[in-house]
Amino acid sequence: MIFPEFDMSDKIALVTGASKGIGRSIALTLAKAGADIIVTARTEEELKKLVSEIEGFGRRAEYIVADLSNTKEAINMANRALEVFGRVDILVNNAGVSFPQSALEVTEEAWDTTMNINLKSLFFITQIIGKGMIEQKRGKIINISSQAGLVGLEDHSVYCASKAGIILLTKVLAIEWGKYGINVNALAPTVILTPMGERAWADSAKRLKMLEQIPIGRFGYPEDVAGAVLFLASKASDLVTGAVIPVDGGYTAR
Repeated sequence: MIFPEFDMSDKIALVTGASKGIGRSIALTLAKAGADIIVTARTEEELKKLVSEIEGFGRRAEYIVADLSNTKEAINMANRALEVFGRVDILVNNAGVSFPQSALEVTEEAWDTTMNINLKSLFFITQIIGKGMIEQKRGKIINISSQAGLVGLEDHSVYCASKAGIILLTKVLAIEWGKYGINVNALAPTVILTPMGERAWADSAKRLKMLEQIPIGRFGYPEDVAGAVLFLASKASDLVTGAVIPVDGGYTAR
């Protein structure tokens, strides 16, 4: 049973980067709470499986294949999403990439790919969906940043820059769009045990060093982030906007 404040019935959510990991968990969590879901990622086969699972909860679901490293594809995806069910009530900007490199080793290709997916496409998707939310005078936008947007992490210079950009973008949009009944917030997770997280922290020495700095004593799981998204997508968070909520086991509390 869902508490009324967390009931997503009659809501339509768009989740980017939804084929696996955090995005997949977010899409399933919102669907279980009653939302209809539009999911997007690059891999059609995985999206089809996810849509089938969502439909198993009795919810409507559609997928859109898009490569968000290409801004034109991102824009086309956002416009298509608005056409699918006629509107979007909840936008979760989850898609992201990381290429761990020392600052001296960063390539232009790594910089461009990271910024295009993590920040540029996120902005233009939000701009398009935001226009629809402004017309309907309501909406919830949740941006998945990172603890790396709040503090510096060695070998993550470009990733940190992109995730910090998400945080300031979140604050500006909250200020500009609050008068339209739109809440814009960000989450800042620690290391989450997804395929990308496992690759980024495969080195056992670096992994242990990071783990030792998390007071709660563990890395996160996709469900940890999905639970926070449900709160920010729900009526329970109506007075919360421009916030950055760490989901980091206390890492940034030090």
